[in-house]
Amino acid sequence: MKDMKVAIVHDWLTGMRGGEKCLEVFCELFPEAPIYTLLHEEGSVSRTIENMDIRTSFLQKIPGISKKYRWFLPIFPLAIGSFDLSGYDLVISSSHCIAKGAKRSPDALHICYCYTPMRYAWEFFDDYFSKENLVKRYLISGVLNSLKRWDINSNKRVDYFVAISDNIKDRIKRHYNTDAEVIYPPVDIADVSYDNKKGDYYLIVSAFVPYKRIDLAIKAFNETKRKLIVVGDGPDRDNLRNSVLNENIEFPGWVDANSLKECYAGCKALIFPGEEDFGIVPVEAQSFGKPVIAYAKGGVLETVTPFLENKENATGVFFNEQTVGSLNKAIDIFENNEEKFIPLKIKDNAKRFNRNRFKREIQEYIRTKWVEHNMVHGG
Repeated sequence: MKDMKVAIVHDWLTGMRGGEKCLEVFCELFPEAPIYTLLHEEGSVSRTIENMDIRTSFLQKIPGISKKYRWFLPIFPLAIGSFDLSGYDLVISSSHCIAKGAKRSPDALHICYCYTPMRYAWEFFDDYFSKENLVKRYLISGVLNSLKRWDINSNKRVDYFVAISDNIKDRIKRHYNTDAEVIYPPVDIADVSYDNKKGDYYLIVSAFVPYKRIDLAIKAFNETKRKLIVVGDGPDRDNLRNSVLNENIEFPGWVDANSLKECYAGCKALIFPGEEDFGIVPVEAQSFGKPVIAYAKGGVLETVTPFLENKENATGVFFNEQTVGSLNKAIDIFENNEEKFIPLKIKDNAKRFNRNRFKREIQEYIRTKWVEHNMVHGG
């Protein structure tokens, strides 16, 4: 693998979220590889990524693009297709939208680490666009139908899919009719200096967008007046803040890394009311020994051990309906059985998702597929 030319493709670089944590590991494994991405907001990602050779598409030349790039979704296929990857032996795409559609030479190996097939096109149209008027919904639906056709056709450019969870593996099979291997993404695990503290508040850490269902949590906590701290920001900020009826709910905004650790360490439990592809936040919370109260769908089914009577290793409580009553009932169950949630066991559950494990597994997967590829192509 030492002499091969590698290219990394990532959708866009506008912030440091879960996908960028994975990208950071790819950068460490292949520090000489350029990153091809639709656009890059300088300073928005970690130093490890910023130090790479970052090559952007023509979208980068549009003034203010990092704030309005979603409006250019219809031409994303054109932008990703504009990259010349013909000189590379190995292409690694880090993709939740468009990156997997990059063109490579016929003899190159393309491995896609897939966070999900395009969410708004395949699974969550209503979650993203339910508030738009009928005309806008009709126009957006037409654009997404065209993107779905491109999405299916561009799968021919991928040799192997790696999914971030069994949830996404099933989604890839359902929409792309292809198989994927699962390698869980890396999660930063709390260090031992954070002793378990018994807090008096519940915690949400999230972007403020509709599908996260923070509105549901606010309604539930309005009703019970339990204390809730909501860390994050996003387009729904004003709507969410305006829906608060009491002083028991606080919005500190986005906080720095050290402050976030203090938030995790001091909470009673994490509230996770939405459906996620994997969900790094619930694992982060567990690494601090904190239980997770979550909607029983998506990635949490793989990362949280639900409470059952007489079960010794529970790390959280699930609720089965996205309703105020169902969420508050789950919180009641937690509070009535709080002593049964053992912080050390919760931390142990989180450790299986640590960063070194991801780095080791993805490196071994790439190496194995590279050897197989060379055997077939006579390399």
